[in-house]
This record gives sequence, C-alpha cells and structure tokens, in this order.
Amino acid sequence: MTDPLTVWHRHAGDTVLLDGFHALKHALRFGAEVPVAVTADRAAALALADELAPDVRDALAGLLVEVPHEAYASVVPRPHPTALAALAVRPSRASGLERLARLPRTAPVVVLDNPRNLGNAGAVIRLAAGFGATGVVTTGTVDPWHPTVVRGGAGLHFATAVERLTADELPPGPLFALDPEGDDLRGVELPDDAVLAFGSERTGLSTELRARADHLLSLPMRPQVSSYNLATSVAMTLYHWSFGAPR
Repeated sequence: MTDPLTVWHRHAGDTVLLDGFHALKHALRFGAEVPVAVTADRAAALALADELAPDVRDALAGLLVEVPHEAYASVVPRPHPTALAALAVRPSRASGLERLARLPRTAPVVVLDNPRNLGNAGAVIRLAAGFGATGVVTTGTVDPWHPTVVRGGAGLHFATAVERLTADELPPGPLFALDPEGDDLRGVELPDDAVLAFGSERTGLSTELRARADHLLSLPMRPQVSSYNLATSVAMTLYHWSFGAPR
C-alpha cells in the first residue's frame, strides 16, 4: 500500500483540507471526491461514525488510514479533537458558476460583500447549506475555500455552490441588500431567485454593491444595539425567506 503521507503530499497543493470528523462526514454526504484521509485513532473515528453518521460509516472505513499522531499532526495547522484529516477535490469553478447562474432558482444566493473574518464566512456557508441556499458568493480578497473557512463551514462547502466574484459578476436575480437605512425585512416577501447581500463586519456594504441593489432591507433591532453578527444576520434573513410571505 502506498504510504498515506506520500499520497497526502502529492495532492496537498490543489485540494481542500477537511479538518476533523464532521468536515469529512459532510463532504462525503454531499459527494466530495476524497483521495486520502488519515487519523491517529481509526477505531475512535469509526465509533464516532457508528454513533453520529452511520450513513457514511462504510465510506469512512474504506478511506481512513491510521498513522502515528505525530504524522497526523504534521499535515494540519493544529490537531483537531477528533484526530482526523482528509483532502478533497474542490468542485470545478465552471460547475459552481453554472449552478449560481441557473434560472429559475428554488432558493436564494447569499453574497458576503468583502468579508474579513474567516470563521464568520465559514459559519455563513454552514447555515446557507442548512437552509438549502443555492450558493454563497464572496467579493473582496478572502478566499471562501481557505482552510479556516472550510473548518468553520464543517465541510458543507460541498453542499452548496461557493465562489468568489466581483460585484459586476453577481448571479442574476433581484438584489436585496441589508442596510440599516432599508425597509423593514418583516414587510417584504423574498423571492426564491433573490440575491441577498450582506456587508463587511466592519464597514458594511461597499458603495458599489449598495448602488447596484434593487432593494435595501433592514433587520429589526432594538435601539442602541449596534449590530448583529454576520452569520446571525444571514440566518434571520434566510429564516424570513423560508416562510415565503411577510409576517
């Protein structure tokens, strides 16, 4: 058998790091191609699968190779409590763009306008996947497939389309941008083909994206409260969309 670390280093340059049991579990559930997976405790990982993810237990058993803890730790930024890591093939950009552009849509696209916090971006991708959003688009310099974002997303990048675009390249559909000066979200019905844009944690919406918006919306908020966490704002908006009508 080929040494798993040799396989790891052969693929590491052009694949996505899946850091921990839950990231690998979700990636497998949504069809990711995983060329190598290593663990410092194979029995514990499979016991976890028996308990939490029996649907992918057989796939994990076929993939996981046990290596010494030092070897496992050498291929990750910091050891995960589940002592497991894998590499997955990133979906092609062409397929992601095609999925984002396809109309009609049955669920919105979420746009993060120049996000700065990698963990926040991952949390948004995780909840967008949970709501069945068509995809998550980022603008700006942050790579939405950065290992820290993938870790925050628990591997659910593979459950939705995730791409980085410019404001001029956003998918088609009416653009609803969240802004403190917008109309109250509770009085607006969000269509399935909506593009929902959220500003940076520090600076809000860029001038360019705000100018492109078809509608400005605001979230209900108690006076003197400054803002919501980015992922919370996205969750509130998608939850409102899921009802399909003003409430």
